[in-house]
Amino acid sequence: MRQSITIAVNALMELLRQPVFLLLMTSSVVFSLFLSSVSYFGFGDEPKLVKDSVLAIMLLSGLLGAVLCASAAVTREIHAGTALAVLAKPVSRTQFLLAKYLGIALALTLLTYVNLLAVLMASRMAYDAYGDVDWVALTIFNGSLVAAYAMGAFSNYFLRRPFVSDAVFSMILTTTLAFILINFIDKEGKLQAFGTGVDARMVQASLLILFALWVLAGLALLCSTRLELLPTLAICSAFFLMGLISDYLYTKSMGGAKHAPWWSSVLYTVLPNWQLFWMADALEEGKHIPWSYVGTALGYALAYIGAALAVSLSLFEDRELN
Repeated sequence: MRQSITIAVNALMELLRQPVFLLLMTSSVVFSLFLSSVSYFGFGDEPKLVKDSVLAIMLLSGLLGAVLCASAAVTREIHAGTALAVLAKPVSRTQFLLAKYLGIALALTLLTYVNLLAVLMASRMAYDAYGDVDWVALTIFNGSLVAAYAMGAFSNYFLRRPFVSDAVFSMILTTTLAFILINFIDKEGKLQAFGTGVDARMVQASLLILFALWVLAGLALLCSTRLELLPTLAICSAFFLMGLISDYLYTKSMGGAKHAPWWSSVLYTVLPNWQLFWMADALEEGKHIPWSYVGTALGYALAYIGAALAVSLSLFEDRELN
């Protein structure tokens, strides 16, 4: 058990030291804040457009993060010989691969957490044609990003610590403090009750997206046991796009469960149904996302992850590592 935890923590730290991870985290947050600070012609639906857009950013940044993390955790270590060195010790391939997946899932969870703070801020900052930009929240949250980079630069220059990982951890800290501070201040800078103006339903919607990212990480890990970065990205993107339209292909094109051929039923089962994790329509006025549905989606995600990891283990068992 201690070996698995050590491998998972090392995988997590190695992923957090990747500059692309910091770039993904920063760009997704900045773009979410940008989308909530521009004017739209949505005829009163501007806040809904902003919420849909920032959730899409969270999903797409997580897709790239899952593929890049899986390739860095498995493919790169196989080529560098690190995987062979680890497996030369009393560590099984099953233990190695499962620990790597745990490290990838933790990295994606941290990425989603920071994006969640930005998404919640965007739900407060979104305004219609009669509103105005929330300069208070925008200034404080952007300032927290600058502070995170400054803290990473300080630790790198004076303490000789790695800049990227320290900047990531600093960003988690500073954005959390900024989020708490902003929720006690209204758009005019006056004190208010905590959480006023924030759409709490975004928490359930973001959790569902996190489950989808865990599934994507399982698929990316499966591909990374045999393929390089670009083929992994292509296959995961294909799974993502096909999964988005799997309901339509099965119910409309194939005639549903009664008339669909056997192969379409198999394809429908194999493809992950991303619509189960996309609840943007439930963010309309008067609707909500039940926690019971979140639990059901988690069960579906865990079942799919288990199947993906089982296939990954079968492919990794006879993979040449030297």
